[in-house]
Parts: sequence; structure tokens; C-alpha cells
Amino acid sequence: MTQYRRIYIPGSYMFFTVVTYNRQKFFVTDQARQCFKSAWRFVLKNHPFQLIAFVLLPDHLHCIWKLPVSDPDFSIRWGKIKRHFSQHYLKSKQVTTNLTKSMIKRHEKGLWQRRFWDHVIRDSRDLEKHFHYIHYNPVKHGLVKSPKDWHWSTFHKYVRMGFYETDWGSDRIRYDNNDEFGE
Repeated sequence: MTQYRRIYIPGSYMFFTVVTYNRQKFFVTDQARQCFKSAWRFVLKNHPFQLIAFVLLPDHLHCIWKLPVSDPDFSIRWGKIKRHFSQHYLKSKQVTTNLTKSMIKRHEKGLWQRRFWDHVIRDSRDLEKHFHYIHYNPVKHGLVKSPKDWHWSTFHKYVRMGFYETDWGSDRIRYDNNDEFGE
């Protein structure tokens, strides 16, 4: 069995990519987005972290967290977010999924890929690069022509704060997407 190594650094900034199982596009519904928001808030109560940047797409999400110094275990947080979401989403939708024997053994619900991608942010340039990647991602996937047109992102917050111009990432102000990130 492959041994996955995670690096837990107290107080660090972490970039994450979390993908749905078989790229199911269930985040196109308000119901799924509300269940995810509920799961997020539920976990924040007992396992706090600071959300720096975020985008929710139909079949995956990207985000940057700042972990607390006292508890840097992000794997526990993602496990609880996925579990809480799955329980509430499946209950609300009354959906059945085709589960493999392995999924049943692991108590998986067939909504999430088993693992997630994590990356320790190394410095301010790395943070900025990932920050822009997150906010440009809906354009990259052809969902909108400009980040301002995607509602499920922290882009709007950073426009209000003056970090971005409203039309950043559009045809007028191009984002240099050199595709260093895998999905």
C-alpha cells in the first residue's frame, strides 16, 4: 500500500484541491452548496482555521487555509468536512450511489475522491501565485469569461478590499496562467 506523507506545520498556509468522485458535478445545485457550507461551518466550530482564498466549482474546489499554531492537522478537518457533507447531502437528496467493496469497507459514500492535494505555501510569491490560480480557475475551466462572473469564490471579497480590480482576469486584464497546477 502506498504511504502518503503529509506535512503538518503549525501556523502554515496550505493550498488544497479537493475533487468529487468521478468528477460528479453536484456543486451546480444550491442544495449541494448549502450542504457544503453547513459542513464547513460545522468543522470550523471545533477545528478552526482561517480561510484565505476559496473557489467552489461544479466538481472540485481550491482553497488556501492558514492553520492554527495549536492544531495543524488539516487531514482531520477535510475528513470531517467530507463526512458531514456526504451525510447531509445524501439524506437531503435521497441519492444512492454505486459503491465498490473498498468504498463500503472504508465507509465512503461515493461523493469524494479518496484523497486530496495539499501544498505548503513556501513564501509570499508562492502565496500570490496560488491566490491568483484559485480566483482565475472558473475562467480556466470555461465556466465564465471573467472571475467577477463566478459567485462561489472569495474574488469578490478581495475586489472590495482593493486587492483586485473588478475586471482582473478578463480579456482587458489578462491573468498569466502558465498552467503549473494539476487538476
